[in-house]
Amino acid sequence: MNKPSGSVAVLSGGVGGAKLVLGLSRVLSDGQLTVIANTGDDFEHLGLAISPDLDTLTYTLAGEVNTETGWGLRDESWRFMEALAQLGGETWFRLGDRDLATHVERTRRLAAGERLTEITRDFCRRLGVATRILPMSDQAVRTRVSTDRGPLDFQHYFVREQAAPEVIGLDYVGASDSSPSDEVLEVLRKADLSAIIIAPSNPYLSIDPILAIPAIKEAIRGTNAPVVAVSPIVHGIAIKGPTAKIMSELGLTASADNIARHYDELLDGFILDSTDGNMVAEIETSALKVTSCDTIMRSLEDKIRVANATLEFADSLSR
Repeated sequence: MNKPSGSVAVLSGGVGGAKLVLGLSRVLSDGQLTVIANTGDDFEHLGLAISPDLDTLTYTLAGEVNTETGWGLRDESWRFMEALAQLGGETWFRLGDRDLATHVERTRRLAAGERLTEITRDFCRRLGVATRILPMSDQAVRTRVSTDRGPLDFQHYFVREQAAPEVIGLDYVGASDSSPSDEVLEVLRKADLSAIIIAPSNPYLSIDPILAIPAIKEAIRGTNAPVVAVSPIVHGIAIKGPTAKIMSELGLTASADNIARHYDELLDGFILDSTDGNMVAEIETSALKVTSCDTIMRSLEDKIRVANATLEFADSLSR
């Protein structure tokens, strides 16, 4: 395919979105791709500042991610967790020995007054990641899940409780009062922006926290670049995470058309899996173009294939 001449911005969470981001990084030139990453999952644990989605994206692009889990570092050891368990500490959120260094250094630098954006940029540079990864904000936004067991901070819901409680609602605490960094706004307002892509991350847990920041949604609405989303639902099933479960608990059928409706006001294009190809005509409107392809990304070749298909579709919308 012909690569876009301009820049590409991707809104992404962690594991699911990182697959498409990796594919895009192999297709686009250095400097073309920027990832605006969810930080609604961030939390403080054991006195450390943890940024799971930032780290998953960074480790994935650095070739250091644990490919079996999609998160954490490969060839990890767990002596710290073993010692912590022996002392009676909290072990429900596992921190590998090498991964621990990331959190310790991030915590130190945040306490010294550095912005999360600056720290993330430096971590990427040191790990050889050419793609720019930007936190959605340097201010704290925290996803809180209302459940049948009461309100739970995101990591308590997702990791400690294994996403088992029934979801009643979601809140993105601090989002309405938060601002994106100047770097995020610069990317979204670039004159040469070729596309904004919403990765196949969980819409409710990974993308909505980004869009809950008013200036980000406003900038996306104001862009001349096509905005394209890739569905995380394939034939009624979420490829990764509890998307389908959450949709059902919120009274929605877990289907690609409901994902399209969720983003509808922002989108110019929507990509669903070829197994849902019968929905194309149903979803497509005069304002929203829809296409289908095989969106399953198991291998690197799959990721590159979906990246190419997404960029080609976005290019067709900009003509």
